[in-house]
Amino acid sequence: MKIVFMEAETLGEDIDFSCFNELGDVELYTRAHTIAENAERIQDADIIVANKLPLDKELLNNAHNLKMIALSATGTNNVNFDYTDSRNIIVKNVKGYSTHSVVQHTFAMLFYLYEKLPKYDSFVKNGHYSKYHMFSCFTPYFNELAGKTWGIIGLGAIGRKVADAAKAFGCNVIYYSTSGNNNTPGYNRVSFDSLLESSDIVSLHCALTDSTANIINNSSLCKMKQNAILLNLGRGPLVNEYDLAASLDEGVIAAAGLDVLCVEPIQNDNPLLKIKDTDRLLITPHMAWGTIEARARCVREVYNNIKEYITST
Repeated sequence: MKIVFMEAETLGEDIDFSCFNELGDVELYTRAHTIAENAERIQDADIIVANKLPLDKELLNNAHNLKMIALSATGTNNVNFDYTDSRNIIVKNVKGYSTHSVVQHTFAMLFYLYEKLPKYDSFVKNGHYSKYHMFSCFTPYFNELAGKTWGIIGLGAIGRKVADAAKAFGCNVIYYSTSGNNNTPGYNRVSFDSLLESSDIVSLHCALTDSTANIINNSSLCKMKQNAILLNLGRGPLVNEYDLAASLDEGVIAAAGLDVLCVEPIQNDNPLLKIKDTDRLLITPHMAWGTIEARARCVREVYNNIKEYITST
């Protein structure tokens, strides 16, 4: 079997891929290039490993030996399944590897914004604290998380872990099921509008579908509390970035934390880049999933998927 990694860099430069040599002849490409170059790389591949690369007829048409696509990600919206199914190409993704990491980052973003930590850090490091008249500074004011309502959009594996942690902090947790099929005991399922109107924190952990694209827009933002914090750790296009930028500028909501964006890496004309106030907006570069442990689990799951396929044929 010839195994071709198309975007090895997306898993980190610290990852050891040597275990895959047990499964076949391995070619590692750091990153994807043009469609023509990518197509040439896989023309005699039996298995390709990819992450964000569009996997469609244009790329795969001349990969006549291709039997399997192993995704180093959970999302599959970059795969043209009509085409892969027509070719009987097996597609396997990985799940659950980043749950703990994303939950951890959700709370890191929340507390950064909720406790206004940049302001306090700056107060000390800029010399103001050394000249202050008492041992504590309480401004800007901040609140306890206990007793607040945390609304979760998408109560899947990650959303449930966030719910459990928020509950441990004393939050009242409510959720909206984007599919309409989720009924999780122990948590109160509510309508979308009710969640927006009731929540002090709203976090997004749902998949990107036709029905969830732009689910956070001007209309939904205007239904949120003025002191609410929005967190997006799902997919960038869940949020209309122009509407969010305007809402933050106008004080419609208090703050937002984003680990995902509509276009990644961020484009220079993204309206959110105009907001420099770190009390109102925190953006991280799609790294919530990427702890050392999570990336190692991801690679191991890709390995297991390929090994299972090889041993079953």
